[in-house]
Amino acid sequence: MKYTKFKKIDLPDRTWPGNEIEQAPIWCSVDLRDGNQALINPMDIDKKVRFFNLLVQIGFKEIEIGFPSASETEFAFCRYLIEEGLIPDDVTISILTQAREHLIAKSAEALEGAKNVIVHLYNSTSTMQREIVFHKSCDEITQIALDGVAWVKHYFKDFEGNVHLEYSPESFTQTELDFAVDICNAVVDAWDPRHDEKVIINLPSTVESATPNVYADQIEWMCRHIQRREQVIVSLHAHNDRGTAVAATELALMAGADRVEGTLLGNGERTGNVDIVTLALNMYTQGIDPKLDFSDVDKIIEVVEHCNEIKTHPRHPYVGALVHTAFSGSHQDAIKKGLALQQKERLWYVPYLPIDPKDIGRSYESIIRVNSQSGKGGVSYILESAFGYKIPKSMQPFVARAVQNVSDQKGGVLSEVEIFTIFKREFLNIAKPFSLKDIKITIEDEVVALEAMLCQEGVCETMMQKGSGIIEALSSMIKNKGVSFEVQSYNEHALSRGSDAKAASYFAIKKEGKTYFGAGVGENITYASIYALLSAVNRAMML
Repeated sequence: MKYTKFKKIDLPDRTWPGNEIEQAPIWCSVDLRDGNQALINPMDIDKKVRFFNLLVQIGFKEIEIGFPSASETEFAFCRYLIEEGLIPDDVTISILTQAREHLIAKSAEALEGAKNVIVHLYNSTSTMQREIVFHKSCDEITQIALDGVAWVKHYFKDFEGNVHLEYSPESFTQTELDFAVDICNAVVDAWDPRHDEKVIINLPSTVESATPNVYADQIEWMCRHIQRREQVIVSLHAHNDRGTAVAATELALMAGADRVEGTLLGNGERTGNVDIVTLALNMYTQGIDPKLDFSDVDKIIEVVEHCNEIKTHPRHPYVGALVHTAFSGSHQDAIKKGLALQQKERLWYVPYLPIDPKDIGRSYESIIRVNSQSGKGGVSYILESAFGYKIPKSMQPFVARAVQNVSDQKGGVLSEVEIFTIFKREFLNIAKPFSLKDIKITIEDEVVALEAMLCQEGVCETMMQKGSGIIEALSSMIKNKGVSFEVQSYNEHALSRGSDAKAASYFAIKKEGKTYFGAGVGENITYASIYALLSAVNRAMML
C-alpha cells in the first residue's frame, strides 16, 4: 500500500469534544502574504492597497502584509503603507521572515516608522523536512529558530514602535509533538516576554494530513505542555488539502487556541487556507459576534475576485451566487412558508436558510428559482412576490405543472418574467373559445342581470341572464350554449391599490369529472371574476 494512516494522538483525557466556541478569536488575515504568493499573477501595489483597505473596513486588527525581504515589490508595499499613513493606529501589521540574518535585517528596514508590528519568524520542523530538505538534527533545527530570535532582538532593539514576536514551527502537524513543544518553549524563553507581553506561537497545519479531530488533539496537547501559557497566544493556520480546514479550525478553537490566520474565501497554496468568511459566519449563525463585518459580501467578493483574479464558486458557503437559491419544490414551499411567518425581531427560524440573506447584504429576490425540479411552492412564491398573484393552494400544482413542462423543454432555470408569461398564457384572462363583450350589469331586488355579447369562435350573440349573483348569471349564460360544468371554488384579492386599482380572481370548475382552473384580472372584483370563470371554462374546452 502506497499510503498509511496518520498516527493518532495519545490524549485519552481530551476535553475539547465537550467544549463550545463562545467568542471570536483574534483574527489575522494572511491574504496579502500567504494568499498573494499562491496567485498566478501576484498583486501589484494598487491591488494590495485596495485589498488592505478592504481588510481594515471589515475589521481586521492584525494583517500580515507580506514578506518584505523577499522582493522589491513586497518591500515597496510595506513602505508605502507606512509612509502614506494608511495603517490605522489600532491595526497591527505583520511580516513574515525566515530565520536568516539578512532577511531579518531587511525586514527591520521595511518596518521602520510603523507603530505596531508582528515579526513572524518561521522555520520547518517536521521529520520530512529535517530529513529530506535540511539534513539537520532536532538540535540544529532548534538552533536555527533561536538564532532567528536573537537576530530579531538585535535588529529591532531600537525600534520605536511596538514589536511582537510570532513563531511558527512550519509543518507543525507533521512534527513530533515532543519536539514541537520543545522548540516552541525554547523560542518563548529566548524572547522572554515581560509582564503582560505575549508571544504568538502559530501552529500551522501547513499540509492538512489528518482528520480535523487530530488537529484538535494536537492543539490541546500543545496548550497543556507549552510553558508560560499565560504569556503565549496559541494561533492556528490551517490549509485545506483534505477539504476540512474550517472544521479543523473550529475544533482546534474548542481545544484552546486563541487566534486564527486565514484568508477571505480561502485563497492560498494548493487547495487554499482556511476561509475566514465561512468561519466568521458560522459563528454568527450560532449567536456569536465574530467581530468582523460581512454585511456587504457582494462588495467583498468584487474586491477579492479583482485582486486575486479567481472567481467565487457559486456554491461557496454563505456567499456563492446560488447558496440562497432553492430549486427543489419541497424546499421552495418550506422557505416560502418560513418567510411568511418570520417576524422582524424574532430569532431566525426559516427552513433551509441558516442565515438571513439580508444580514450579508443579499436580498430575497434570488432565494427561489424555478427549473424542472421545482414545485408549486417556488412558482407560487415568484408569482406572488414579483407580480402580486396569490395563487390558491388547490391551483398551485396545476400552475407548477405548466411551468415545469416549459422548463423540461427549454432546460435550465426560468426567469420570473418567463414564469409569469406561462401563467398568463395558460390561465389568465383566456378569451378562446368564449369571450364576453359589451358587458352591462344591473341589480334589482338583489337579483343580478347580466347583459353581454357572448362570442364563441368569432360568432357573437347578445344575451341576457339573471341570477343571485354575477357568477350564477354568467354560468347560466354559458350553460345555455350547451357547456355543462360545476363551480367548485372561488378566490379573489386586490392586485394593487390606488386610483388604477385592479383585482384578481381564481375559479375551479369541474367538467366531466375533471377539475380546471382559470384566473382573471380586471379593474374590479366583478370583472376579474367574470374573466376568471371564462378562463376556467375555456381551459376546460381546450384541454
